[in-house]
Amino acid sequence: MATATAVLGTPQLLKASLRHEARSFLPWVVIVTALSVSSVIVYPLLFPSQHDRHAFATTVGSNPALGLIFGPAYDLSTVDGFNAWRSLALGGFITALGAILIVVKASRGQEDSGQAELLASGVLGREARLLTAMLMGMIASVAVGVVSSVLTGLFGGGWEASLLLGAGFVVTGWMFSAVAALTAQIGSDARTATSLAVGVLSVLFVLRGFLFSIDAPRWTVWINPLGWIEETRPATGDHWWPLILGVVFTAVVAGIAFAFQVSRDFGQGLIATPPGPARGRIHSVLGLAIRLNRSPIIYWSCAFVGLGVIFGYFTGSVRSLFAANPEMAKIFASGAANPAELYGAFLVTIFSLVGIIASIAGVQTINLVRNEELNDRAEPVLATAVTRNRYLGSSVAVAFAETALYMVIAGVVVGIFTAYHNIGISFGDALLQAVATIPAVWTVVAVAVAVIGAVPQARLASWIGVLASFAITLFGPSFKFPEWAMDISPFHHAPDVTTGSSDGWGLLWISLFTVAFLVIGFAGFRRRDTP
Repeated sequence: MATATAVLGTPQLLKASLRHEARSFLPWVVIVTALSVSSVIVYPLLFPSQHDRHAFATTVGSNPALGLIFGPAYDLSTVDGFNAWRSLALGGFITALGAILIVVKASRGQEDSGQAELLASGVLGREARLLTAMLMGMIASVAVGVVSSVLTGLFGGGWEASLLLGAGFVVTGWMFSAVAALTAQIGSDARTATSLAVGVLSVLFVLRGFLFSIDAPRWTVWINPLGWIEETRPATGDHWWPLILGVVFTAVVAGIAFAFQVSRDFGQGLIATPPGPARGRIHSVLGLAIRLNRSPIIYWSCAFVGLGVIFGYFTGSVRSLFAANPEMAKIFASGAANPAELYGAFLVTIFSLVGIIASIAGVQTINLVRNEELNDRAEPVLATAVTRNRYLGSSVAVAFAETALYMVIAGVVVGIFTAYHNIGISFGDALLQAVATIPAVWTVVAVAVAVIGAVPQARLASWIGVLASFAITLFGPSFKFPEWAMDISPFHHAPDVTTGSSDGWGLLWISLFTVAFLVIGFAGFRRRDTP
Protein backbone atom coordinates (compact mmCIF):
# COMPACT_ATOMS: atom_id res chain seq x y z
CA MET A 1 0.00 0.00 0.00
CA ALA A 2 2.81 2.40 0.91
CA THR A 3 4.61 1.60 -2.34
CA ALA A 4 1.47 2.22 -4.38
CA THR A 5 1.03 5.59 -2.69
CA ALA A 6 4.67 6.55 -3.30
CA VAL A 7 4.33 6.08 -7.08
CA LEU A 8 0.78 7.44 -7.33
CA GLY A 9 0.25 9.44 -10.51
CA THR A 10 3.17 7.92 -12.42
CA PRO A 11 1.19 6.83 -15.53
CA GLN A 12 -0.33 10.27 -15.98
CA LEU A 13 2.97 12.06 -15.40
CA LEU A 14 4.81 9.71 -17.78
CA LYS A 15 2.23 10.28 -20.49
CA ALA A 16 2.45 14.06 -20.13
CA SER A 17 6.25 13.99 -19.98
CA LEU A 18 6.55 11.89 -23.11
CA ARG A 19 4.18 14.21 -24.94
CA HIS A 20 6.43 17.18 -24.16
CA GLU A 21 9.89 15.59 -24.19
CA ALA A 22 9.75 12.69 -26.67
CA ARG A 23 11.14 14.94 -29.39
CA SER A 24 14.37 15.25 -27.41
CA PHE A 25 14.92 11.49 -27.89
CA LEU A 26 15.19 11.90 -31.66
CA PRO A 27 18.81 13.16 -31.94
CA TRP A 28 20.12 10.22 -29.92
CA VAL A 29 18.14 7.74 -32.00
CA VAL A 30 19.34 9.31 -35.25
CA ILE A 31 23.03 9.48 -34.26
CA VAL A 32 23.30 5.88 -33.07
CA THR A 33 21.22 4.55 -35.97
CA ALA A 34 23.33 6.48 -38.48
CA LEU A 35 26.48 5.08 -36.88
CA SER A 36 25.30 1.49 -37.25
CA VAL A 37 23.55 1.75 -40.62
CA SER A 38 26.44 3.63 -42.22
CA SER A 39 28.79 0.84 -41.16
CA VAL A 40 26.92 -1.86 -43.07
CA ILE A 41 26.53 0.41 -46.11
CA VAL A 42 30.07 1.77 -46.50
CA TYR A 43 32.09 -1.30 -45.54
CA PRO A 44 31.49 -3.30 -48.75
CA LEU A 45 32.10 -0.16 -50.81
CA LEU A 46 35.38 0.79 -49.18
CA PHE A 47 36.75 -2.72 -48.70
CA PRO A 48 35.39 -4.88 -51.53
CA SER A 49 38.13 -7.52 -51.56
CA GLN A 50 39.54 -9.79 -48.88
CA HIS A 51 42.94 -8.19 -49.39
CA ASP A 52 41.51 -4.75 -48.59
CA ARG A 53 39.76 -6.13 -45.52
CA HIS A 54 42.86 -7.88 -44.28
CA ALA A 55 44.92 -4.70 -44.67
CA PHE A 56 42.27 -2.71 -42.81
CA ALA A 57 42.11 -5.29 -40.01
CA THR A 58 45.91 -5.17 -39.69
CA THR A 59 45.82 -1.39 -39.55
CA VAL A 60 43.05 -1.06 -37.02
CA GLY A 61 43.43 -4.17 -34.90
CA SER A 62 46.74 -3.14 -33.38
CA ASN A 63 46.07 0.60 -33.12
CA PRO A 64 45.93 1.50 -29.42
CA ALA A 65 44.28 4.88 -29.98
CA LEU A 66 41.37 3.33 -31.89
CA GLY A 67 41.24 0.48 -29.39
CA LEU A 68 40.79 3.04 -26.64
CA ILE A 69 37.65 4.39 -28.35
CA PHE A 70 36.13 1.33 -30.00
CA GLY A 71 37.48 -1.57 -27.98
CA PRO A 72 38.55 -4.97 -29.32
CA ALA A 73 38.19 -5.74 -33.02
CA TYR A 74 37.27 -9.42 -33.00
CA ASP A 75 36.54 -9.77 -36.71
CA LEU A 76 36.95 -6.96 -39.25
CA SER A 77 36.65 -9.27 -42.27
CA THR A 78 32.82 -9.21 -42.26
CA VAL A 79 30.22 -6.47 -42.37
CA ASP A 80 28.66 -7.45 -39.04
CA GLY A 81 32.02 -7.84 -37.33
CA PHE A 82 33.05 -4.39 -38.52
CA ASN A 83 29.74 -2.88 -37.44
CA ALA A 84 30.05 -4.44 -33.98
CA TRP A 85 33.55 -3.01 -33.56
CA ARG A 86 32.61 0.45 -34.82
CA SER A 87 29.21 0.82 -33.16
CA LEU A 88 28.91 -1.25 -29.98
CA ALA A 89 31.09 0.76 -27.59
CA LEU A 90 30.63 4.18 -29.18
CA GLY A 91 26.90 3.73 -29.80
CA GLY A 92 26.45 2.52 -26.22
CA PHE A 93 28.32 5.59 -24.95
CA ILE A 94 26.06 7.92 -26.95
CA THR A 95 22.93 6.10 -25.76
CA ALA A 96 24.10 6.28 -22.14
CA LEU A 97 24.88 9.98 -22.48
CA GLY A 98 21.40 10.67 -23.84
CA ALA A 99 19.80 8.65 -21.04
CA ILE A 100 21.76 10.59 -18.41
CA LEU A 101 20.64 13.96 -19.76
CA ILE A 102 17.02 12.84 -20.03
CA VAL A 103 16.86 11.40 -16.50
CA VAL A 104 18.57 14.32 -14.77
CA LYS A 105 16.45 16.88 -16.60
CA ALA A 106 13.24 15.06 -15.63
CA SER A 107 14.27 14.69 -11.98
CA ARG A 108 16.66 17.26 -10.48
CA GLY A 109 16.18 19.63 -13.39
CA GLN A 110 12.52 20.01 -12.46
CA GLU A 111 13.42 20.75 -8.85
CA ASP A 112 15.89 23.44 -9.88
CA SER A 113 13.42 25.10 -12.25
CA GLY A 114 10.46 25.02 -9.81
CA GLN A 115 8.35 22.68 -11.94
CA ALA A 116 8.61 19.93 -9.33
CA GLU A 117 6.84 22.08 -6.74
CA LEU A 118 3.90 22.60 -9.08
CA LEU A 119 3.71 18.85 -9.72
CA ALA A 120 4.00 18.05 -6.00
CA SER A 121 1.04 20.33 -5.25
CA GLY A 122 -1.20 17.86 -7.12
CA VAL A 123 -1.98 14.21 -6.48
CA LEU A 124 1.48 12.77 -6.97
CA GLY A 125 3.50 10.28 -4.93
CA ARG A 126 6.96 11.21 -3.65
CA GLU A 127 8.73 8.68 -5.86
CA ALA A 128 6.60 9.23 -8.97
CA ARG A 129 8.85 11.89 -10.50
CA LEU A 130 12.02 9.83 -10.13
CA LEU A 131 10.29 6.72 -11.47
CA THR A 132 8.98 8.72 -14.43
CA ALA A 133 12.44 10.12 -15.12
CA MET A 134 13.97 6.65 -15.11
CA LEU A 135 11.24 5.27 -17.34
CA MET A 136 11.82 8.09 -19.82
CA GLY A 137 15.53 7.27 -20.00
CA MET A 138 14.76 3.59 -20.44
CA ILE A 139 12.13 4.26 -23.13
CA ALA A 140 14.61 6.45 -25.02
CA SER A 141 17.17 3.63 -24.82
CA VAL A 142 14.65 1.13 -26.16
CA ALA A 143 13.86 3.51 -29.04
CA VAL A 144 17.56 3.70 -29.89
CA GLY A 145 17.97 -0.07 -29.78
CA VAL A 146 14.85 -0.96 -31.75
CA VAL A 147 15.25 1.61 -34.52
CA SER A 148 18.99 1.00 -34.98
CA SER A 149 18.73 -2.80 -35.02
CA VAL A 150 15.76 -2.92 -37.40
CA LEU A 151 17.25 -0.44 -39.87
CA THR A 152 20.67 -2.10 -39.67
CA GLY A 153 19.07 -5.44 -40.53
CA LEU A 154 17.07 -3.92 -43.38
CA PHE A 155 20.20 -2.32 -44.88
CA GLY A 156 22.13 -5.57 -44.98
CA GLY A 157 23.28 -6.46 -41.49
CA GLY A 158 22.76 -9.95 -40.11
CA TRP A 159 19.58 -10.04 -38.05
CA GLU A 160 20.94 -11.82 -34.97
CA ALA A 161 24.03 -9.62 -34.79
CA SER A 162 21.95 -6.47 -35.40
CA LEU A 163 19.39 -7.35 -32.73
CA LEU A 164 22.12 -8.17 -30.21
CA LEU A 165 23.87 -4.90 -31.03
CA GLY A 166 20.62 -3.00 -30.45
CA ALA A 167 20.05 -4.88 -27.19
CA GLY A 168 23.51 -3.78 -26.09
CA PHE A 169 22.52 -0.14 -26.68
CA VAL A 170 19.31 -0.66 -24.69
CA VAL A 171 20.97 -2.21 -21.64
CA THR A 172 23.77 0.37 -21.63
CA GLY A 173 21.15 3.12 -21.63
CA TRP A 174 19.27 1.39 -18.81
CA MET A 175 22.38 1.07 -16.65
CA PHE A 176 23.19 4.75 -16.92
CA SER A 177 19.56 5.78 -16.46
CA ALA A 178 19.94 4.18 -13.04
CA VAL A 179 23.32 5.86 -12.49
CA ALA A 180 21.77 9.23 -13.38
CA ALA A 181 18.87 8.58 -10.99
CA LEU A 182 21.43 7.95 -8.24
CA THR A 183 23.58 11.01 -8.97
CA ALA A 184 20.38 13.10 -9.06
CA GLN A 185 20.04 12.29 -5.35
CA ILE A 186 23.69 12.97 -4.58
CA GLY A 187 24.41 16.18 -6.50
CA SER A 188 23.54 19.58 -5.08
CA ASP A 189 21.82 20.58 -8.34
CA ALA A 190 21.08 19.24 -11.82
CA ARG A 191 24.42 20.38 -13.25
CA THR A 192 26.38 18.61 -10.53
CA ALA A 193 24.26 15.48 -10.93
CA THR A 194 24.90 15.46 -14.68
CA SER A 195 28.63 16.00 -14.18
CA LEU A 196 28.82 13.10 -11.72
CA ALA A 197 26.95 10.71 -14.02
CA VAL A 198 28.89 11.73 -17.13
CA GLY A 199 32.09 11.45 -15.12
CA VAL A 200 31.26 7.87 -14.12
CA LEU A 201 30.41 7.01 -17.73
CA SER A 202 33.62 8.61 -19.05
CA VAL A 203 35.87 6.90 -16.51
CA LEU A 204 34.36 3.48 -17.20
CA PHE A 205 34.54 4.05 -20.96
CA VAL A 206 38.20 5.10 -20.95
CA LEU A 207 39.10 2.38 -18.44
CA ARG A 208 37.48 -0.26 -20.67
CA GLY A 209 39.48 0.88 -23.70
CA PHE A 210 42.73 1.35 -21.81
CA LEU A 211 42.67 -2.09 -20.20
CA PHE A 212 42.05 -3.65 -23.59
CA SER A 213 44.86 -1.65 -25.20
CA ILE A 214 47.42 -2.83 -22.65
CA ASP A 215 46.26 -6.47 -22.79
CA ALA A 216 45.13 -6.48 -19.15
CA PRO A 217 44.07 -9.82 -17.58
CA ARG A 218 40.67 -11.14 -18.63
CA TRP A 219 39.14 -10.70 -15.20
CA THR A 220 39.37 -6.91 -15.59
CA VAL A 221 36.57 -7.08 -18.18
CA TRP A 222 34.10 -8.22 -15.53
CA ILE A 223 34.72 -5.38 -13.07
CA ASN A 224 33.44 -2.83 -15.58
CA PRO A 225 29.74 -2.73 -16.58
CA LEU A 226 30.71 -1.57 -20.06
CA GLY A 227 32.92 -4.63 -20.34
CA TRP A 228 29.83 -6.80 -19.92
CA ILE A 229 28.33 -5.26 -23.05
CA GLU A 230 31.57 -5.84 -24.97
CA GLU A 231 31.38 -9.52 -24.01
CA THR A 232 28.13 -9.95 -25.95
CA ARG A 233 30.36 -10.01 -29.08
CA PRO A 234 27.78 -9.47 -31.85
CA ALA A 235 28.69 -11.39 -35.03
CA THR A 236 31.60 -13.26 -33.41
CA GLY A 237 29.97 -14.95 -30.43
CA ASP A 238 26.43 -13.63 -30.11
CA HIS A 239 26.34 -14.01 -26.33
CA TRP A 240 23.08 -12.72 -24.88
CA TRP A 241 23.64 -13.69 -21.26
CA PRO A 242 25.98 -10.80 -20.27
CA LEU A 243 23.00 -8.48 -20.78
CA ILE A 244 21.44 -10.08 -17.69
CA LEU A 245 24.26 -8.60 -15.61
CA GLY A 246 23.37 -5.17 -16.97
CA VAL A 247 19.71 -5.58 -16.05
CA VAL A 248 20.67 -6.65 -12.51
CA PHE A 249 23.01 -3.66 -12.24
CA THR A 250 20.15 -1.37 -13.30
CA ALA A 251 17.80 -2.79 -10.66
CA VAL A 252 20.36 -2.57 -7.84
CA VAL A 253 21.50 1.00 -8.61
CA ALA A 254 17.90 2.16 -9.12
CA GLY A 255 16.95 0.67 -5.74
CA ILE A 256 19.77 2.62 -4.09
CA ALA A 257 18.60 5.80 -5.84
CA PHE A 258 15.04 5.43 -4.54
CA ALA A 259 16.36 4.71 -1.04
CA PHE A 260 18.48 7.88 -1.13
CA GLN A 261 15.57 9.97 -2.39
CA VAL A 262 13.65 9.59 0.85
CA SER A 263 16.77 10.60 2.80
CA ARG A 264 17.27 14.03 1.28
CA ASP A 265 15.41 17.32 1.41
CA PHE A 266 13.45 18.55 -1.57
CA GLY A 267 15.69 20.64 -3.84
CA GLN A 268 18.83 19.52 -2.02
CA GLY A 269 21.32 16.73 -2.67
CA LEU A 270 23.14 14.46 -0.29
CA ILE A 271 26.16 16.64 -1.08
CA ALA A 272 25.04 19.88 0.53
CA THR A 273 25.69 23.22 -1.11
CA PRO A 274 27.96 25.29 1.17
CA PRO A 275 26.57 28.66 2.25
CA GLY A 276 27.82 31.69 0.39
CA PRO A 277 29.75 34.57 1.97
CA ALA A 278 27.94 37.21 4.00
CA ARG A 279 28.95 39.78 1.37
CA GLY A 280 29.50 39.06 -2.30
CA ARG A 281 33.11 38.91 -3.41
CA ILE A 282 32.54 38.85 -7.18
CA HIS A 283 32.58 42.32 -8.70
CA SER A 284 32.81 41.57 -12.42
CA VAL A 285 30.96 39.50 -14.98
CA LEU A 286 34.22 37.71 -15.79
CA GLY A 287 34.59 36.76 -12.13
CA LEU A 288 31.03 35.41 -12.21
CA ALA A 289 31.80 33.27 -15.27
CA ILE A 290 34.92 31.89 -13.60
CA ARG A 291 32.99 31.13 -10.42
CA LEU A 292 30.22 29.30 -12.32
CA ASN A 293 32.78 27.15 -14.12
CA ARG A 294 35.30 26.71 -11.31
CA SER A 295 34.35 23.17 -10.33
CA PRO A 296 34.16 21.80 -13.90
CA ILE A 297 37.55 23.35 -14.66
CA ILE A 298 39.07 21.51 -11.70
CA TYR A 299 37.44 18.21 -12.71
CA TRP A 300 38.45 18.55 -16.36
CA SER A 301 42.04 19.46 -15.41
CA CYS A 302 42.33 16.24 -13.45
CA ALA A 303 40.81 14.34 -16.38
CA PHE A 304 43.41 15.73 -18.78
CA VAL A 305 46.21 14.66 -16.51
CA GLY A 306 44.76 11.15 -16.82
CA LEU A 307 44.40 11.47 -20.60
CA GLY A 308 47.99 12.64 -20.83
CA VAL A 309 49.13 9.56 -18.92
CA ILE A 310 47.07 7.22 -21.15
CA PHE A 311 48.21 8.70 -24.47
CA GLY A 312 51.73 9.18 -23.15
CA TYR A 313 51.82 5.48 -22.32
CA PHE A 314 50.91 4.67 -25.92
CA THR A 315 53.90 6.65 -27.22
CA GLY A 316 56.17 4.05 -25.61
CA SER A 317 54.91 1.36 -27.99
CA VAL A 318 54.73 3.43 -31.17
CA ARG A 319 58.07 2.16 -32.56
CA SER A 320 57.15 -1.50 -32.20
CA LEU A 321 53.63 -0.90 -33.54
CA PHE A 322 54.88 0.70 -36.72
CA ALA A 323 57.57 -1.92 -37.16
CA ALA A 324 55.10 -4.81 -36.77
CA ASN A 325 52.26 -3.20 -38.77
CA PRO A 326 53.42 -0.99 -41.66
CA GLU A 327 49.78 -0.59 -42.76
CA MET A 328 49.12 1.43 -39.62
CA ALA A 329 51.04 4.34 -41.06
CA LYS A 330 48.11 5.07 -43.36
CA ILE A 331 45.92 5.98 -40.40
CA PHE A 332 48.29 8.68 -39.26
CA ALA A 333 49.92 10.05 -42.37
CA SER A 334 49.70 8.80 -45.92
CA GLY A 335 52.96 9.75 -47.53
CA ALA A 336 55.15 9.89 -44.43
CA ALA A 337 58.55 8.89 -45.71
CA ASN A 338 60.60 8.08 -42.63
CA PRO A 339 60.15 7.02 -38.99
CA ALA A 340 60.54 10.57 -37.69
CA GLU A 341 57.60 11.72 -39.80
CA LEU A 342 55.53 8.72 -38.69
CA TYR A 343 56.18 9.49 -35.04
CA GLY A 344 55.30 13.13 -35.62
CA ALA A 345 52.07 12.18 -37.38
CA PHE A 346 51.25 9.85 -34.49
CA LEU A 347 51.67 12.80 -32.13
CA VAL A 348 49.42 14.98 -34.30
CA THR A 349 46.69 12.34 -34.15
CA ILE A 350 47.01 11.99 -30.38
CA PHE A 351 46.64 15.73 -29.80
CA SER A 352 43.79 15.93 -32.29
CA LEU A 353 41.88 13.43 -30.14
CA VAL A 354 42.85 15.31 -26.98
CA GLY A 355 41.77 18.56 -28.63
CA ILE A 356 38.35 17.12 -29.51
CA ILE A 357 37.86 16.12 -25.89
CA ALA A 358 38.98 19.58 -24.75
CA SER A 359 36.44 21.15 -27.11
CA ILE A 360 33.67 19.23 -25.31
CA ALA A 361 34.51 21.14 -22.13
CA GLY A 362 34.52 24.44 -24.01
CA VAL A 363 31.15 23.77 -25.65
CA GLN A 364 29.72 22.88 -22.23
CA THR A 365 30.84 26.26 -20.90
CA ILE A 366 29.14 28.07 -23.80
CA ASN A 367 25.96 26.05 -23.28
CA LEU A 368 25.92 27.21 -19.66
CA VAL A 369 25.12 30.69 -21.00
CA ARG A 370 21.85 29.33 -22.36
CA ASN A 371 21.14 27.43 -19.14
CA GLU A 372 21.52 30.64 -17.16
CA GLU A 373 19.03 32.32 -19.49
CA LEU A 374 16.45 29.54 -19.22
CA ASN A 375 16.74 29.53 -15.41
CA ASP A 376 16.14 33.31 -15.29
CA ARG A 377 19.57 34.06 -13.85
CA ALA A 378 20.89 36.02 -16.83
CA GLU A 379 18.27 38.78 -16.83
CA PRO A 380 19.15 40.19 -13.39
CA VAL A 381 22.78 40.50 -14.51
CA LEU A 382 21.87 42.08 -17.85
CA ALA A 383 19.53 44.50 -16.04
CA THR A 384 22.64 46.15 -14.56
CA ALA A 385 25.30 48.09 -16.45
CA VAL A 386 26.66 44.84 -17.91
CA THR A 387 26.38 44.87 -21.70
CA ARG A 388 25.44 41.80 -23.68
CA ASN A 389 28.87 41.70 -25.29
CA ARG A 390 30.56 41.66 -21.89
CA TYR A 391 28.20 39.01 -20.58
CA LEU A 392 28.74 36.60 -23.48
CA GLY A 393 32.38 37.59 -23.85
CA SER A 394 33.18 36.56 -20.28
CA SER A 395 32.00 32.99 -20.93
CA VAL A 396 33.81 32.87 -24.26
CA ALA A 397 37.02 34.02 -22.57
CA VAL A 398 36.66 31.32 -19.91
CA ALA A 399 35.95 28.66 -22.57
CA PHE A 400 39.01 29.67 -24.61
CA ALA A 401 41.27 29.90 -21.55
CA GLU A 402 40.20 26.59 -20.03
CA THR A 403 40.59 24.64 -23.28
CA ALA A 404 44.07 26.11 -23.74
CA LEU A 405 44.88 25.08 -20.17
CA TYR A 406 43.72 21.51 -20.81
CA MET A 407 45.85 21.21 -23.94
CA VAL A 408 48.91 22.51 -22.12
CA ILE A 409 48.33 20.04 -19.26
CA ALA A 410 48.07 17.13 -21.71
CA GLY A 411 51.09 18.42 -23.64
CA VAL A 412 53.23 18.53 -20.52
CA VAL A 413 52.28 15.01 -19.44
CA VAL A 414 52.65 13.48 -22.91
CA GLY A 415 55.94 15.35 -23.33
CA ILE A 416 57.32 13.72 -20.20
CA PHE A 417 56.50 10.30 -21.64
CA THR A 418 57.91 11.01 -25.11
CA ALA A 419 61.17 12.28 -23.62
CA TYR A 420 61.38 9.22 -21.36
CA HIS A 421 60.68 6.72 -24.16
CA ASN A 422 63.25 8.37 -26.45
CA ILE A 423 61.28 8.02 -29.70
CA GLY A 424 62.85 11.09 -31.29
CA ILE A 425 60.24 13.54 -29.99
CA SER A 426 61.45 15.88 -27.28
CA PHE A 427 59.45 17.30 -24.40
CA GLY A 428 59.41 20.67 -26.15
CA ASP A 429 58.10 19.18 -29.41
CA ALA A 430 55.22 17.49 -27.62
CA LEU A 431 54.28 20.63 -25.72
CA LEU A 432 54.53 22.76 -28.87
CA GLN A 433 52.32 20.30 -30.78
CA ALA A 434 49.69 20.61 -28.04
CA VAL A 435 49.85 24.41 -28.26
CA ALA A 436 49.61 24.29 -32.06
CA THR A 437 46.34 22.34 -31.74
CA ILE A 438 44.67 24.99 -29.55
CA PRO A 439 43.40 27.16 -32.48
CA ALA A 440 41.51 24.13 -33.84
CA VAL A 441 39.86 23.65 -30.43
CA TRP A 442 38.85 27.31 -30.41
CA THR A 443 37.22 26.95 -33.83
CA VAL A 444 34.98 24.17 -32.52
CA VAL A 445 34.08 26.27 -29.46
CA ALA A 446 33.35 29.24 -31.74
CA VAL A 447 30.79 27.14 -33.62
CA ALA A 448 28.94 26.72 -30.30
CA VAL A 449 29.16 30.49 -29.69
CA ALA A 450 27.54 31.14 -33.07
CA VAL A 451 24.68 28.73 -32.34
CA ILE A 452 24.01 29.81 -28.74
CA GLY A 453 24.37 33.49 -29.61
CA ALA A 454 22.29 33.59 -32.78
CA VAL A 455 19.91 30.58 -32.75
CA PRO A 456 19.74 29.19 -29.19
CA GLN A 457 16.60 27.21 -30.03
CA ALA A 458 18.88 24.91 -32.05
CA ARG A 459 21.33 24.44 -29.18
CA LEU A 460 21.92 20.79 -30.11
CA ALA A 461 23.65 22.14 -33.21
CA SER A 462 26.29 23.64 -30.92
CA TRP A 463 27.77 20.12 -30.75
CA ILE A 464 28.06 19.69 -34.51
CA GLY A 465 31.70 20.84 -34.50
CA VAL A 466 32.63 18.22 -31.92
CA LEU A 467 30.80 15.42 -33.72
CA ALA A 468 32.14 16.32 -37.17
CA SER A 469 35.72 16.63 -35.94
CA PHE A 470 35.50 13.33 -34.09
CA ALA A 471 34.09 11.44 -37.07
CA ILE A 472 36.54 12.90 -39.58
CA THR A 473 39.61 12.47 -37.38
CA LEU A 474 38.88 8.84 -36.50
CA PHE A 475 37.27 7.57 -39.70
CA GLY A 476 38.63 9.86 -42.41
CA PRO A 477 42.04 8.27 -43.08
CA SER A 478 40.95 4.63 -42.85
CA PHE A 479 37.71 5.24 -44.79
CA LYS A 480 39.56 7.15 -47.53
CA PHE A 481 37.63 10.42 -47.16
CA PRO A 482 38.40 12.91 -49.96
CA GLU A 483 40.63 15.84 -49.07
CA TRP A 484 37.77 18.37 -49.10
CA ALA A 485 35.94 16.27 -46.50
CA MET A 486 39.04 16.03 -44.32
CA ASP A 487 39.42 19.81 -44.52
CA ILE A 488 36.07 20.27 -42.76
CA SER A 489 37.69 19.30 -39.47
CA PRO A 490 39.79 22.15 -38.04
CA PHE A 491 42.10 19.54 -36.51
CA HIS A 492 43.12 18.46 -40.02
CA HIS A 493 44.81 21.87 -40.35
CA ALA A 494 46.91 21.52 -37.20
CA PRO A 495 50.60 21.64 -38.26
CA ASP A 496 53.12 18.92 -37.51
CA VAL A 497 55.69 20.92 -35.55
CA THR A 498 58.15 18.00 -35.37
CA THR A 499 58.91 18.16 -39.11
CA GLY A 500 59.16 21.92 -39.34
CA SER A 501 57.61 21.79 -42.80
CA SER A 502 54.26 23.44 -41.96
CA ASP A 503 53.82 27.01 -43.15
CA GLY A 504 51.01 28.01 -40.77
CA TRP A 505 48.43 28.75 -43.47
CA GLY A 506 46.11 26.13 -42.05
CA LEU A 507 46.09 27.83 -38.66
CA LEU A 508 45.42 31.16 -40.34
CA TRP A 509 42.39 29.81 -42.19
CA ILE A 510 40.80 28.19 -39.16
CA SER A 511 41.50 31.34 -37.14
CA LEU A 512 39.55 33.37 -39.71
CA PHE A 513 36.64 30.93 -39.37
CA THR A 514 36.87 31.27 -35.60
CA VAL A 515 36.57 35.03 -35.85
CA ALA A 516 33.63 34.72 -38.25
CA PHE A 517 31.75 32.35 -35.93
CA LEU A 518 32.39 34.68 -32.99
CA VAL A 519 31.08 37.68 -34.93
CA ILE A 520 27.90 35.75 -35.79
CA GLY A 521 27.42 34.71 -32.17
CA PHE A 522 27.97 38.14 -30.64
CA ALA A 523 25.84 39.91 -33.25
CA GLY A 524 23.00 37.45 -32.73
CA PHE A 525 23.20 37.68 -28.93
CA ARG A 526 22.94 41.49 -29.07
CA ARG A 527 19.81 41.38 -31.20
CA ARG A 528 17.78 38.46 -29.84
CA ASP A 529 15.46 38.25 -26.86
CA THR A 530 16.48 36.69 -23.55
CA PRO A 531 15.83 33.83 -22.99
